[in-house]
Amino acid sequence: MTLLADQTIAVLGGTGPQGRGLARRFAAAGLQVVLGSRSEDKAVETAAALGAGVRGADNRAAALAGDVVVVAVPWDGHADLLRQLADALAGKVVVDCVNPLGFDKQGAFALDVPEGSAAQQAAALLPESRVVAAFHHVSAVLLEDPAVESIDTDVLVLGEDREATDLVQELASAVPGMRGVYGGRLRNAHQVEALTANLISVNRRYKVHAGLRVTDVETP
Repeated sequence: MTLLADQTIAVLGGTGPQGRGLARRFAAAGLQVVLGSRSEDKAVETAAALGAGVRGADNRAAALAGDVVVVAVPWDGHADLLRQLADALAGKVVVDCVNPLGFDKQGAFALDVPEGSAAQQAAALLPESRVVAAFHHVSAVLLEDPAVESIDTDVLVLGEDREATDLVQELASAVPGMRGVYGGRLRNAHQVEALTANLISVNRRYKVHAGLRVTDVETP
């Protein structure tokens, strides 16, 4: 983990299933993790339950403490949170894993986002941050299950900054079974976020927690 040496990973929305699960896996990989939440007390309680390597704070304090900041909040609170924390996130690598989805009787479906995608919305709201899109298709159920030792999936990593995408690929690959794969620039984030709706349909039909594998790509 050469690029991640001495880096602190903050997870905003870290008391939700996805954020909590990612925090658990990053800490298990030996990384220092700050778990953020609207409620500092809830964050501290959740961090204590996750164990060594994780501490809790409110979202602003977590954003300030992190070198790499993962945004794992619900879509309906995405824009407001980023507007509030733009100053705290300036100069940082911000990893957006938010999927703008709606649900009806027919299942999950992708929502229209004026900027094109959640990641592009983040980039527009955080002009002084290096925004990367990643971790959209990782099952929160598997992340949180201590009996699951390996998360067997590839993580598509998208962004404009090569150094930032390399860093996030390494972050993904730090988790056993996971592999970070470069997936293009942020203008391609919409279809990556939207594909989560298809995976939800797969999971419901086959009663699994499906991930993705990209074939014929060798990574370090």
